[in-house]
Amino acid sequence: MTAVATPSAARLTFLHAKYNLIETARVPIALIGSFVFPALALLFFVVPQRQVAGNAEWATQAVISMAVFAVMVNALFNFGLTVSEAREKPWDPYLRTLPAPGIVRILALVIAVGLMGIVSIVPVILVGGFFTAAEAPILRILFGLVALAVAMLPFMLMGAAIGYSLPFKAAIAVIQIVMFGMAFLGGLFLPPVMFADWLDRISTFTPARQGREFVIWAVQGGTLDWWVWAGLAVWTVLLLALALWLFRRDEGRRFR
Repeated sequence: MTAVATPSAARLTFLHAKYNLIETARVPIALIGSFVFPALALLFFVVPQRQVAGNAEWATQAVISMAVFAVMVNALFNFGLTVSEAREKPWDPYLRTLPAPGIVRILALVIAVGLMGIVSIVPVILVGGFFTAAEAPILRILFGLVALAVAMLPFMLMGAAIGYSLPFKAAIAVIQIVMFGMAFLGGLFLPPVMFADWLDRISTFTPARQGREFVIWAVQGGTLDWWVWAGLAVWTVLLLALALWLFRRDEGRRFR
C-alpha cells in the first residue's frame, strides 16, 4: 500500500488562506466599510484643514495615521467577526476535525486579512496623494508598507482573541469599542502632540500608537524609540499566545 504524504503546515496554511479569500470575495459588500471609512475620514477631517493638508510633514503623518486606522479596522472586523460567526455554524466544528493544528488556521487568517488590509489603504493613499501635500520617496513608501504589515499583526491577533471568546453579537459591540478606543488613544484621530502629558504617556502603551510611530519612522525617517518596536513585539507575542489558548479552550468546550 502506498503511504499518503501528510501536507506540511505551510501548505495547509496557504490552502486555508486561499479559501478564506475566496469566501470573502463572494460577499464584497462586507468589505466596503473597512475600505471606504478611513479614506472618508481623511477626506472630511484632514483635507479641509489647509494648515495640515498643505504641510508636507503633517499631511504625510495624517495619511499614515489613517492608513494604520484602515488596517486596524480591517483586522479587527475581519478577524473578530469572521471567527465569532464561524463558531456559530456547523461547518466550523467539522473543519476542526481535520488534521490541521490551530496555528495553521490562525496564520491563514493572518495572511488573508493581511492582504485585504494592504488593499484597504489604497483609497487612503489616493486621497492623500491627490488632495494633500503628503509626499515620500517610493522606497520609503515600500518600507512603510512593510512596517504597516508588522503594525497590523497585534490587531489581527486581537480580533482573533475577541472572535474565539465572544458570540457574534457581543463581538460586534466589543470590536467597535476597541476600535474607536484604540484610534483615539493611539493618536490616529488627533496627533499625540495635542495630548495632555498623562494621556500621551498612556498612549505609548497602545499598539495603535506604537504602530503609528513605527510607520512614520519607516516613511519619514528619524529616531525610533525603543518602546515602539518593543511594544509591538510584546503585544504580538502576548496576543498570539492568548488567541491560541482561546482556540484550544473553545475546542475543548464545544467538542472533544
